[in-house]
This record gives sequence, structure tokens and C-alpha cells, in this order.
Amino acid sequence: MTLTPEIYGTEIETDEVTVVVATRNRAGRLLETFPHHRARTILVDNASDEPQPLFPGVDVVQLAENRGAAARNVGVERARTPFVAFADDDSYWTPGSLARAAELLHEHPRAALLAAKVLVGADQRVDPVSAEMAASPLGTPVGAAGPSVLGFLACSIIVRRDAFLAAGGFEPRLFVYGEEALLAMDLAAAGHELSYVDELVVRHFPQPAGRDNGARARTEARNRVLTAMLRRPPAVAARTVAATARRNPLGTADALRQAGWVRRHRRMLPPQIENDLRRLGQ
Repeated sequence: MTLTPEIYGTEIETDEVTVVVATRNRAGRLLETFPHHRARTILVDNASDEPQPLFPGVDVVQLAENRGAAARNVGVERARTPFVAFADDDSYWTPGSLARAAELLHEHPRAALLAAKVLVGADQRVDPVSAEMAASPLGTPVGAAGPSVLGFLACSIIVRRDAFLAAGGFEPRLFVYGEEALLAMDLAAAGHELSYVDELVVRHFPQPAGRDNGARARTEARNRVLTAMLRRPPAVAARTVAATARRNPLGTADALRQAGWVRRHRRMLPPQIENDLRRLGQ
């Protein structure tokens, strides 16, 4: 179902993109950001335990449990457009960006993912991750849409639906925080280009208050170790375990307890992708 101008005062700028928004207990933020989406939109509610706003004409999926980042997979599966853009409940793509992203994906058939520039807050500060991607040591391959990247902010990417699904989407076991790295590796390993495109812009209005930063750091540490054990050579994985254990022993221990699952799902990256990760200092 489509977002209609009559309801939201917003015109759909492309019929080739679906915006997938995953949310949980962020009704206030949704009311602020949702009217800015300029494409078909699927809202995936991660089992909110408080009332969420209703958006007539929008496809809403109510999950019975909180799936974290993997809730986005549900939205992608439900989409019927060739391209899917992600937004969080505190972000949106600026006017013209979705249509331009669709054009670029047509122009660059090897690209499976385009990462947009993120402007944070009312003062539109460039997110440090965006600045890093713009200056990627990997450079811009001939014919690519922009600098090559092996990481991204999930709220600011557009993907080819079929490539995303073939790669398995976001790994449910990682839940949230740092879930992007594994997907980036798997898309690149499948032979796709991942490019940063400065002309695509996403606005982001994060609200850090109320979050448990200690719990977040522990989860990020767990996911860093799990990702290394799943895809990197044994020596790199061992160094990641040792370095992370010094900073966050609890998160590292959480990862090591899943060693059996890791062994069943471990898959080495092609040499070129491993070399690129090392050039990025990872």
C-alpha cells in the first residue's frame, strides 16, 4: 500500500523503492519522521509494548517478538520493488534522494548497496561514519557509483532487494549494534559493489537519553567478536577476541559461548575482501 499525498502532504518520488522502517516503542519519533518518507513504506513494529501511532494507507507488520535488526528482513521480504531503502524511526531520506538512488542503481548494475551521507540533528552535522566512508582508502573503482565501502549505517542505505535476500539480510543472532559489518562482508563476498554516495542524504535525529550505554557496549563487543569468528582468518579472529576482551570481557564471553553456532556458520571471505578489510584497518 502506498503513502498518499492526501494523508501526509508528501509526494511519492519513485515507485521503484520501498522504505522499510523498523521500530519499537518510539511513537513520538515516528510521528515526527514518518511524514517525510517519499516512497511506498512498510513499518515493522518490533513487538512494542506501548501503543504505536496508526498511519492509514501504510503496510504495518506487527511482530510477536522483538527481532532487533532482523525485523528489517521481514520488510524486505514483503516489499515488491527492486530497491529497498532503510530508515529508523528517527531518520528519513531527504527529498530527491530516493529517486536519485534508484537512478544510480540502474546506472551501476554491479552495485548492491548505496550508502548515503547522514546529517545528524537540527544543525545537520555530518556523521563521522559518513566522513570516513567519503575518504575510504579503497578509493572509487572504475565505473562505481562512489568510494568503495565495507561498512555502513543501516538507517542510510538502499539495497537491491534480490541481492539483500540472497545474502541472508541481517543476521538475527546479532540482534542490534554492529549488525551491519557481517552483511557488508557477505554482499562484497558475493561480488557486489558497495558504494558511498555523497549526494544522497539522510537526516538523523537520535535520542541517546534513556539508553543503557553499558548494555550497548557489551552487545557491540559481542557482535564484533562473533563477526570476526564467522568470517575472518583464525589469526585475525584471535586478535579481535584478545583486543575486545581487554575492553569488554563480558561481551567477549557472550560471543565465545556461541562457539558451536559459529563453527556451523563460519565461512571464509575471498582474499580480495580480506585484503580490503585490512586496508581499512579492520
